[in-house]
Amino acid sequence: MNYKRIIPNSISGLSLVLGVMSIFLTIEHNFTWAAIFIILAVIADSCDGRAARLLGVSGEFGRELDSLCDVCSFGVAPAILIYVYSLQSIGVTGQVIAALYAFGGAMRLARFNINASTVHGYFQGMPIPAGACILATYVVSGYNYSSMWVAIGTLVVAYILYSEIRYPDFKGKGNPFFLPPVVVALVIGFYMLFTNLNAWPFICMFTYTIGGILNAIYIKLFNKTVEA
Repeated sequence: MNYKRIIPNSISGLSLVLGVMSIFLTIEHNFTWAAIFIILAVIADSCDGRAARLLGVSGEFGRELDSLCDVCSFGVAPAILIYVYSLQSIGVTGQVIAALYAFGGAMRLARFNINASTVHGYFQGMPIPAGACILATYVVSGYNYSSMWVAIGTLVVAYILYSEIRYPDFKGKGNPFFLPPVVVALVIGFYMLFTNLNAWPFICMFTYTIGGILNAIYIKLFNKTVEA
């Protein structure tokens, strides 16, 4: 038995535990801490792959475990949180929309797993931890949009997760973003920040999200090409 594998697998397990704890906190209507636990799960998730590569124990088991943990922590937990926090008032419609977010996340993870050897330099669709973060940070942002607007936003995120919209992986190669849409997204983000500084975590995630959407529109309108 390779005991080195215990470390990255335990970090993946920690991410899962944090996601489950978030669900429990949501049930107790402790929404702030439920959102914080999702964000903590994102931080843990960002460390397991790095630990595996550092220890030289990357493998299929670790990748599959990571994806299974991600489905819970970044698919199911945020879906339950956003439903109980904001969508419960629209009944079954809210349930369906929250479930579609979790489904979009699961589809995104499945596609990522089968394309891992061919897609490099960018993310095909928004990474599911980012999707979880935009829902979690909204909960703690202080914004209080109507259930209808939150429902629309949740559906948009669900679509983006499994869309063809490209997001940068910040590793320097194959960055799919062009300057004009980035500038527009930053202007929107800075304006939001100016009007509500305390909501900066959500505003950062919103800017990242809208940047991808604007970039995809820019590519279509001006027939731009990006590195495959």
